[in-house]
Amino acid sequence: MAKKTVDNGNKDYQIKLHVPIDASSIEEIKGGQTVQVVTRDAGGILQSEIVRLDEKGKGTAVFSFEKIPGALTIALGPENVSKDEIFGLQTINLTVSARQWKNLNELHLPLVIISPFYWHWWLRWCRTFTIRGRVVCKDGGPVPGARVCAYDVDWFWWWRSKDQVGCAVTDVNGAFEIKFRWCCGWWPWWWWRIRRWELDPDVLNHIRLKYYEVGPYPPIPLPDPEPGLAIFKHFLGEQEFASLNIKTGTVTVEGMNEMKSGITNVSPTITIDPAILDTLRGKILKRFPVPNNLQRLKIWPWWPWYPWSDCTPDIIFRVTQNCNGANHVIVDENIFDTRWDIPTNLNVTLHANDDACCIASHDDDPDGTCALLMNACWDPVNQIGGNPGALPVPVGYANPGVVNNNGDRPYAENVFIQGKIGSNVDYYAFEFSSDNGVVWNDIPNSAIGDFSRQYWEPGPNIFTNIAFLKFIDGKTVFETRQHFEDTHDPTTWGTSRYWMVNNYFGLMNWLTRTPFLNGNYQLRVKGWKLVAGHLVNQEILNTCSTIQIALLKLHIDNRTVFSPPPVTPPVCGQGTVHICTLEPDCDFISLKIIHYDPIEGVKIVEDLSACGVTKPITQNDEVQIDFRAHDPRGHLEDYSLHANYRENLTVDILALLPPGSTPMVLSGGPSGPDYKTALSHGAISPYWYGGDFRITLPAKSVFPETCCYQLELFVKKRNIVNCDYSYWGYYNHCQYQITVNVV
Repeated sequence: MAKKTVDNGNKDYQIKLHVPIDASSIEEIKGGQTVQVVTRDAGGILQSEIVRLDEKGKGTAVFSFEKIPGALTIALGPENVSKDEIFGLQTINLTVSARQWKNLNELHLPLVIISPFYWHWWLRWCRTFTIRGRVVCKDGGPVPGARVCAYDVDWFWWWRSKDQVGCAVTDVNGAFEIKFRWCCGWWPWWWWRIRRWELDPDVLNHIRLKYYEVGPYPPIPLPDPEPGLAIFKHFLGEQEFASLNIKTGTVTVEGMNEMKSGITNVSPTITIDPAILDTLRGKILKRFPVPNNLQRLKIWPWWPWYPWSDCTPDIIFRVTQNCNGANHVIVDENIFDTRWDIPTNLNVTLHANDDACCIASHDDDPDGTCALLMNACWDPVNQIGGNPGALPVPVGYANPGVVNNNGDRPYAENVFIQGKIGSNVDYYAFEFSSDNGVVWNDIPNSAIGDFSRQYWEPGPNIFTNIAFLKFIDGKTVFETRQHFEDTHDPTTWGTSRYWMVNNYFGLMNWLTRTPFLNGNYQLRVKGWKLVAGHLVNQEILNTCSTIQIALLKLHIDNRTVFSPPPVTPPVCGQGTVHICTLEPDCDFISLKIIHYDPIEGVKIVEDLSACGVTKPITQNDEVQIDFRAHDPRGHLEDYSLHANYRENLTVDILALLPPGSTPMVLSGGPSGPDYKTALSHGAISPYWYGGDFRITLPAKSVFPETCCYQLELFVKKRNIVNCDYSYWGYYNHCQYQITVNVV
């Protein structure tokens, strides 16, 4: 492909080309309208002239050349199209052959008539679109300093093409504006050449389901191939596909040779022939119905698709923000979020995920020498037993008295305390009591965890983290946010510096693992003023607007992991799946196959050790599994028991129990298998210890075929560990392998 060179600036050389224009058939011509005329020679050199039409709609473009240019291609269009783009658009085109010059210094072309069709088409060719919107957090707060990028998108089969149309950075209100120019009416071959394609995993998943349903077809090739038509040979068959004369390499179409010069930033080959798409589409639709969930989406072949003529873009957004030392994607839209055929003015609201940094409100700081203890981790105090507004018992548990697996949850390890400190306090620290407030002690330094707040400066778009833990007069204390503001350019807060909501209400990370024992605790706050660099006027802080001391009650349950592991079974630690802890504990106590001989009327019990091989089991035999699921602190949440076999196959053993029944209790109990069920069978809130249990089932329901089986037992506690509410906080895992013969 020839490299596009810079035009000569239309210097006044002696060799001239005259292109006369006549738009007199356009009714609204009043004079003064403009038409752009662009020439391109064989070397890709472009010249552009803007012709201002007279009152009769006529004018002439005059081009100067240093020497006779030879063959030229000429395109006409509106002024707002760049000379690089105009040859890719479906417009008025002329050609001048080399022999037309005949050694002439001036060449006058015949009059070029501009019809009403082209005149009105040019008005729609390139338009300016404006997108205005806001990026907000889940609570509606603004997301500042985020980069919002808008993309026009097209889908061809499972491939997606994203063309970035513009980007902007959000302001203090999370607002942004993106203006972009959008052109349509491209030649199809031009459009295909300038697009970049990638696999769309979401669309691929939907197509795969239907693909194998309507098959049989060969496996979908992965990793994803480049966009092409050869894959559709599977649907049509070799003979019918060959009859379409589909070219799967470089495509030669009308206008291709003209395109080869003067164009940059395009793909090296074309693998799609636009002329064949309609015929191919009709044949595919007869064999491949639209997959579910893709019916209303504009995906070829289930949608008549001519994107080169699409005058209204289809837009999705991607938003990033660098607020915690790394770039985070906080909005990432896909095909199901597409705004099809947007208007020239579009208003949107984009909802950011949890990685976003949002501006905090500054209107609710309490006055006075006081405190409001609001949250432990992310639980409001009125949802933690024994605190204001919550049930009185069980004390210190999240979701007290809730009959659910997430009810009565104790805290473990790092507990993030949140709240507010009154404006008359400069520094504060926490005290604790483990005897219901009889004796109070300072929280030891080893249990005080720092945290940082973050502020944003819109000018340089910089996020800054500030730590608040200080050491003054031999005391480990926290500086209040208000005191930091008062001593660091106080007039800038809320005008050119804005606090983010991240840790905005943070007061302390309480590191409970050491030196605290498990049990109930109370926390309270004491505060100081800072005078001449010293802490003065120590005071235990009341709850703001009351005369009651600000207290927070929590139940702590940290587990112990043995190192080295205990001598007694089960095997645990490195090289095993079993954690060396009793909190919680799991074990396969015994596994038996009970063979029943209906003729003799006797039962033969077969004990199976790990890696054992069963005698042949029949329809009459039973399996007896004795296992342990136990927590000595009584904070069990649930357990699960599966038999895994073959490749990725599993049997949920608990689901085989008769409806309403539970495992037999050998010791402890009730048997659950979860906290909600245990409460309905006699467990008393907030405790469920579990125990040793037995399950007896038809052996062939657990072991449906001859194979090697792995029994897998998971046991889970209800604890909120490090403020993480996910399932895998405190758990344990046990496995037991046997080989089963089935007849």
